[in-house]
Amino acid sequence: MYEWDFTVIIQNYHLLLLGLVNTLKVTIVALSFGIPIGLCVALLRLSGKRWVSMPAGLFIEFFRSTPPLAQLFWIFFALPIIIDVEIDPYTASVLTFSIQSSAFFAEVFRAGIISMEKGQWEAGYAIGMKRIQVLKRIILPQAVKRMIPAFLERVIELMKTTTLVSAISYSDLLFQANAISQLTYRPLEVFTVAAIMYFMVLFPTNVAVRKLERRLAASGESTAH
Repeated sequence: MYEWDFTVIIQNYHLLLLGLVNTLKVTIVALSFGIPIGLCVALLRLSGKRWVSMPAGLFIEFFRSTPPLAQLFWIFFALPIIIDVEIDPYTASVLTFSIQSSAFFAEVFRAGIISMEKGQWEAGYAIGMKRIQVLKRIILPQAVKRMIPAFLERVIELMKTTTLVSAISYSDLLFQANAISQLTYRPLEVFTVAAIMYFMVLFPTNVAVRKLERRLAASGESTAH
Protein backbone atom coordinates (compact mmCIF):
# COMPACT_ATOMS: atom_id res chain seq x y z
CA MET A 1 0.00 0.00 0.00
CA TYR A 2 1.25 3.46 -0.93
CA GLU A 3 1.54 5.82 2.04
CA TRP A 4 0.71 9.37 1.11
CA ASP A 5 2.94 12.04 2.63
CA PHE A 6 2.18 15.69 1.94
CA THR A 7 5.04 16.96 4.05
CA VAL A 8 6.95 17.72 0.85
CA ILE A 9 4.15 20.10 -0.16
CA ILE A 10 4.39 22.00 3.11
CA GLN A 11 8.15 22.24 2.73
CA ASN A 12 8.00 23.41 -0.90
CA TYR A 13 4.69 25.24 -1.15
CA HIS A 14 6.48 28.53 -1.91
CA LEU A 15 7.96 26.99 -5.08
CA LEU A 16 4.55 25.81 -6.24
CA LEU A 17 3.08 29.25 -5.58
CA LEU A 18 5.94 30.84 -7.51
CA GLY A 19 5.22 28.48 -10.39
CA LEU A 20 1.54 29.41 -10.32
CA VAL A 21 2.41 33.11 -10.37
CA ASN A 22 4.71 32.55 -13.35
CA THR A 23 1.96 30.61 -15.14
CA LEU A 24 -0.52 33.42 -14.57
CA LYS A 25 2.06 36.00 -15.65
CA VAL A 26 2.61 34.33 -19.03
CA THR A 27 -1.15 33.88 -19.49
CA ILE A 28 -2.02 37.49 -18.65
CA VAL A 29 0.75 39.03 -20.76
CA ALA A 30 -0.08 36.74 -23.70
CA LEU A 31 -3.72 37.82 -23.42
CA SER A 32 -2.82 41.52 -23.26
CA PHE A 33 -0.98 41.18 -26.58
CA GLY A 34 -3.04 38.41 -28.17
CA ILE A 35 -6.42 40.15 -27.97
CA PRO A 36 -5.49 43.42 -29.76
CA ILE A 37 -3.41 41.53 -32.33
CA GLY A 38 -6.34 39.18 -32.86
CA LEU A 39 -8.69 42.13 -33.47
CA CYS A 40 -6.31 43.60 -36.07
CA VAL A 41 -5.96 40.24 -37.83
CA ALA A 42 -9.75 39.75 -37.79
CA LEU A 43 -10.30 43.14 -39.44
CA LEU A 44 -7.71 42.30 -42.10
CA ARG A 45 -9.42 38.93 -42.61
CA LEU A 46 -12.75 40.68 -43.17
CA SER A 47 -11.29 43.10 -45.69
CA GLY A 48 -12.84 43.03 -49.11
CA LYS A 49 -9.38 43.17 -50.68
CA ARG A 50 -8.07 39.70 -51.35
CA TRP A 51 -4.41 40.71 -51.07
CA VAL A 52 -5.18 41.81 -47.49
CA SER A 53 -7.57 39.08 -46.36
CA MET A 54 -5.59 36.15 -47.77
CA PRO A 55 -2.38 36.70 -45.72
CA ALA A 56 -4.51 37.23 -42.61
CA GLY A 57 -6.35 33.98 -43.32
CA LEU A 58 -3.07 32.12 -43.82
CA PHE A 59 -1.76 33.53 -40.52
CA ILE A 60 -4.86 32.31 -38.69
CA GLU A 61 -4.83 28.85 -40.23
CA PHE A 62 -1.09 28.36 -39.74
CA PHE A 63 -1.08 29.15 -36.03
CA ARG A 64 -4.31 27.28 -35.41
CA SER A 65 -3.16 24.20 -37.31
CA THR A 66 0.41 23.77 -36.05
CA PRO A 67 1.29 22.37 -32.60
CA PRO A 68 1.96 25.05 -29.96
CA LEU A 69 5.00 23.09 -28.78
CA ALA A 70 6.56 23.25 -32.26
CA GLN A 71 5.91 27.01 -32.33
CA LEU A 72 7.47 27.39 -28.88
CA PHE A 73 10.58 25.41 -29.85
CA TRP A 74 10.98 27.38 -33.07
CA ILE A 75 10.80 30.75 -31.33
CA PHE A 76 13.09 29.66 -28.50
CA PHE A 77 15.71 27.75 -30.50
CA ALA A 78 15.49 28.91 -34.13
CA LEU A 79 14.49 32.57 -33.94
CA PRO A 80 17.57 33.63 -31.91
CA ILE A 81 19.79 32.10 -34.62
CA ILE A 82 17.95 33.98 -37.37
CA ILE A 83 17.88 37.39 -35.70
CA ASP A 84 21.10 36.90 -33.70
CA VAL A 85 19.46 37.93 -30.42
CA GLU A 86 19.26 35.78 -27.32
CA ILE A 87 15.71 35.02 -26.19
CA ASP A 88 15.09 33.87 -22.63
CA PRO A 89 12.37 31.30 -21.77
CA TYR A 90 9.92 33.93 -20.48
CA THR A 91 10.17 36.09 -23.61
CA ALA A 92 9.89 33.04 -25.86
CA SER A 93 6.80 31.90 -23.95
CA VAL A 94 5.10 35.28 -24.18
CA LEU A 95 5.91 35.66 -27.89
CA THR A 96 4.66 32.19 -28.72
CA PHE A 97 1.38 32.36 -26.87
CA SER A 98 0.66 35.97 -27.81
CA ILE A 99 0.91 35.07 -31.50
CA GLN A 100 -0.76 31.68 -31.15
CA SER A 101 -3.67 33.01 -29.11
CA SER A 102 -4.12 35.98 -31.47
CA ALA A 103 -5.00 33.54 -34.26
CA PHE A 104 -7.79 32.05 -32.15
CA PHE A 105 -8.99 35.44 -30.93
CA ALA A 106 -9.08 36.64 -34.53
CA GLU A 107 -11.62 33.94 -35.33
CA VAL A 108 -13.67 34.88 -32.26
CA PHE A 109 -13.70 38.53 -33.34
CA ARG A 110 -14.55 37.56 -36.91
CA ALA A 111 -17.41 35.32 -35.80
CA GLY A 112 -18.77 38.03 -33.52
CA ILE A 113 -18.63 40.71 -36.20
CA ILE A 114 -20.25 38.66 -38.96
CA SER A 115 -22.96 37.49 -36.54
CA MET A 116 -24.32 41.04 -36.39
CA GLU A 117 -27.37 41.70 -38.52
CA LYS A 118 -26.83 43.45 -41.84
CA GLY A 119 -29.32 46.12 -40.81
CA GLN A 120 -26.93 47.35 -38.13
CA TRP A 121 -24.37 48.23 -40.80
CA GLU A 122 -27.01 49.79 -43.05
CA ALA A 123 -28.34 51.93 -40.21
CA GLY A 124 -24.87 53.32 -39.58
CA TYR A 125 -24.28 54.03 -43.24
CA ALA A 126 -27.69 55.71 -43.47
CA ILE A 127 -26.72 58.37 -40.94
CA GLY A 128 -23.45 59.10 -42.72
CA MET A 129 -20.99 56.97 -40.80
CA LYS A 130 -17.97 55.44 -42.45
CA ARG A 131 -17.22 51.72 -42.13
CA ILE A 132 -14.69 52.15 -39.32
CA GLN A 133 -17.13 54.35 -37.40
CA VAL A 134 -19.94 51.83 -37.74
CA LEU A 135 -17.59 49.09 -36.58
CA LYS A 136 -16.33 51.07 -33.59
CA ARG A 137 -19.59 52.65 -32.42
CA ILE A 138 -22.26 50.13 -33.36
CA ILE A 139 -20.96 46.67 -34.29
CA LEU A 140 -18.14 45.98 -31.80
CA PRO A 141 -19.98 47.15 -28.65
CA GLN A 142 -22.78 44.71 -29.42
CA ALA A 143 -20.61 41.92 -30.80
CA VAL A 144 -18.32 41.89 -27.75
CA LYS A 145 -21.25 40.77 -25.62
CA ARG A 146 -21.60 37.69 -27.81
CA MET A 147 -17.85 37.07 -27.76
CA ILE A 148 -17.38 37.01 -23.98
CA PRO A 149 -18.08 33.27 -23.45
CA ALA A 150 -15.77 32.34 -26.33
CA PHE A 151 -13.09 34.65 -24.96
CA LEU A 152 -13.28 33.06 -21.53
CA GLU A 153 -13.11 29.58 -23.02
CA ARG A 154 -10.00 30.62 -24.91
CA VAL A 155 -8.45 31.98 -21.70
CA ILE A 156 -8.97 28.56 -20.12
CA GLU A 157 -7.37 26.80 -23.08
CA LEU A 158 -4.49 29.26 -23.10
CA MET A 159 -3.66 28.69 -19.46
CA LYS A 160 -3.69 24.92 -19.95
CA THR A 161 -1.51 25.26 -23.05
CA THR A 162 1.07 27.30 -21.15
CA THR A 163 2.09 24.10 -19.34
CA LEU A 164 4.24 23.51 -22.44
CA VAL A 165 6.66 26.22 -21.32
CA SER A 166 8.23 23.78 -18.88
CA ALA A 167 9.80 22.15 -21.97
CA ILE A 168 12.09 25.17 -22.35
CA SER A 169 12.82 25.34 -18.60
CA TYR A 170 10.54 28.24 -17.77
CA SER A 171 9.63 27.88 -14.11
CA ASP A 172 5.86 27.62 -14.38
CA LEU A 173 3.73 25.50 -12.05
CA LEU A 174 4.32 22.28 -13.97
CA PHE A 175 8.08 22.86 -14.12
CA GLN A 176 8.25 23.49 -10.38
CA ALA A 177 6.11 20.43 -9.65
CA ASN A 178 8.36 18.25 -11.78
CA ALA A 179 11.49 19.62 -10.09
CA ILE A 180 10.09 19.02 -6.60
CA SER A 181 8.94 15.50 -7.47
CA GLN A 182 12.38 14.59 -8.77
CA LEU A 183 14.06 15.86 -5.62
CA THR A 184 11.61 14.32 -3.15
CA TYR A 185 10.52 11.19 -5.05
CA ARG A 186 6.91 12.09 -4.24
CA PRO A 187 5.34 12.66 -7.69
CA LEU A 188 1.85 11.56 -6.63
CA GLU A 189 1.56 14.15 -3.89
CA VAL A 190 3.22 16.94 -5.86
CA PHE A 191 1.29 16.52 -9.09
CA THR A 192 -1.96 15.99 -7.22
CA VAL A 193 -1.55 19.36 -5.51
CA ALA A 194 -0.46 20.97 -8.79
CA ALA A 195 -3.61 19.66 -10.48
CA ILE A 196 -5.74 21.01 -7.62
CA MET A 197 -4.09 24.42 -7.99
CA TYR A 198 -4.91 24.49 -11.71
CA PHE A 199 -8.47 23.41 -10.90
CA MET A 200 -8.92 26.17 -8.30
CA VAL A 201 -7.94 28.78 -10.88
CA LEU A 202 -9.77 27.38 -13.90
CA PHE A 203 -12.98 26.02 -12.40
CA PRO A 204 -14.43 29.45 -11.49
CA THR A 205 -13.80 30.59 -15.06
CA ASN A 206 -15.58 27.52 -16.37
CA VAL A 207 -18.56 28.28 -14.15
CA ALA A 208 -18.59 31.89 -15.34
CA VAL A 209 -18.61 30.76 -18.98
CA ARG A 210 -21.61 28.48 -18.43
CA LYS A 211 -23.55 31.18 -16.58
CA LEU A 212 -22.86 33.72 -19.30
CA GLU A 213 -23.92 31.31 -22.02
CA ARG A 214 -27.20 30.58 -20.21
CA ARG A 215 -27.82 34.28 -19.64
CA LEU A 216 -27.17 35.12 -23.30
CA ALA A 217 -29.38 32.25 -24.43
CA ALA A 218 -32.19 33.46 -22.15
CA SER A 219 -31.89 36.98 -23.55
CA GLY A 220 -32.00 35.70 -27.12
CA GLU A 221 -28.37 36.55 -27.86
CA SER A 222 -26.24 33.96 -29.64
CA THR A 223 -22.59 33.44 -28.74
CA ALA A 224 -19.71 33.76 -31.16
CA HIS A 225 -17.34 30.78 -31.48
